[in-house]
Amino acid sequence: MNISEKTLEKLYGAAAVSMQKERYAAAEKAFEDIYGKADNIRIFSAPGRTEVGGNHTDHNRGCVMAAAVGLDVIAVVSMTEGSVVSVKSEGFPEDVVDISDTEVKDSEKNSSASLIRGVAAGFKNAGFKVGGFKAYTTSNVLKGSGLSSSAAFEVLIGTIFSYLYNEGKVSAVKIAQIAQHAENVYFGKPSGLMDQMASSVGGFITIDFKDTENPVIDAISYDFAASGYNLCIVDTKGNHADLTPEYAAIPVEMKSVAKFFGKSELRDITKEQLIENIAEVRKACGDRAVARAFHFFDDNERVGKEAAALRGGDINGFLKLVTESGNSSFKYLQNIFATKAPAEQGLVIGLYMSENILAGRGAVRVHGGGFAGTIQAFVPSDMTEEYAEKMEKVFGKGSCYKLYIRPVGGTEVI
Repeated sequence: MNISEKTLEKLYGAAAVSMQKERYAAAEKAFEDIYGKADNIRIFSAPGRTEVGGNHTDHNRGCVMAAAVGLDVIAVVSMTEGSVVSVKSEGFPEDVVDISDTEVKDSEKNSSASLIRGVAAGFKNAGFKVGGFKAYTTSNVLKGSGLSSSAAFEVLIGTIFSYLYNEGKVSAVKIAQIAQHAENVYFGKPSGLMDQMASSVGGFITIDFKDTENPVIDAISYDFAASGYNLCIVDTKGNHADLTPEYAAIPVEMKSVAKFFGKSELRDITKEQLIENIAEVRKACGDRAVARAFHFFDDNERVGKEAAALRGGDINGFLKLVTESGNSSFKYLQNIFATKAPAEQGLVIGLYMSENILAGRGAVRVHGGGFAGTIQAFVPSDMTEEYAEKMEKVFGKGSCYKLYIRPVGGTEVI
């Protein structure tokens, strides 16, 4: 199947075109090996994302800044008659899901089958069409990396249903909302809407989730490379697989503070209210919940300032805000290591080494959900090679990724 170089360049950047050609050809061959030749082959892609501002603010209807990246999940797809969806993901057993049944299955919790069923249910409930297909998927979005591999998979399934059965007319925002519901209700993981929205919409965006049914999304046109910086993600090799209780505690604790004031989320109260009533709230909710609420208020405000700095071309002001956000995550949000495994502190080591190498230039912070996984660094272009080399001495070859910011979200490639 012939994919234009221009398309691949837009999705992955010029440097990655030849590698992606090989990747797509291999995916098509793998599809044929499993499902046989098909005349109606179509290819879809959904990107991972990097969170740039607003760490753990989305689940309390806060503001975030995020960007789609050039790491993605791709699917080679053939439409089929009937209601059975078969998905073979590289390295995993095949999922075969009859989407005529959209009930939540406890036996499917924490599985990709649950996400397929959940996305199909969301489409049906919203009045869209769904139907059968066979797909082979392959992902280079690191699992447990803070680049949101699960959100990319959900958005991919939604994008496939949109293009196969709804002429590609389901909006990126709606696909993201359906994907989040699938993850929360069918998969069983509480999450905000940022991951799915960034993957579905693409580019650099800010999202204000005050009204979750109608989130306000603003695109920011900004090229870090042209500013003399590269965006790097360092995988400190901790995996998120067993950290669901650590993540789940954050929204629960934040919401407990809101509940003290008779509200359901922190977006509906103010920092001043919390400060005025802090003694009573500490007693009712505990100190960690209060500290996490303080982080929410400050990081929520920082997102608008970060967007304004980028729009105004003030890279130094932006990097100062990124540093402040990272410090707040460490001190107040406290998502740098898991309380059940305090001896494992890869993120802490990564942050220290980054600060040591950068020596006051650029910025570094925890990336994504935290507790393990990745850190994010804005590295001066003239230091990128040195930074990568020194970080890979700590965390192993291939642990430092220079990311391409992808202007396109979930899409049909061909």
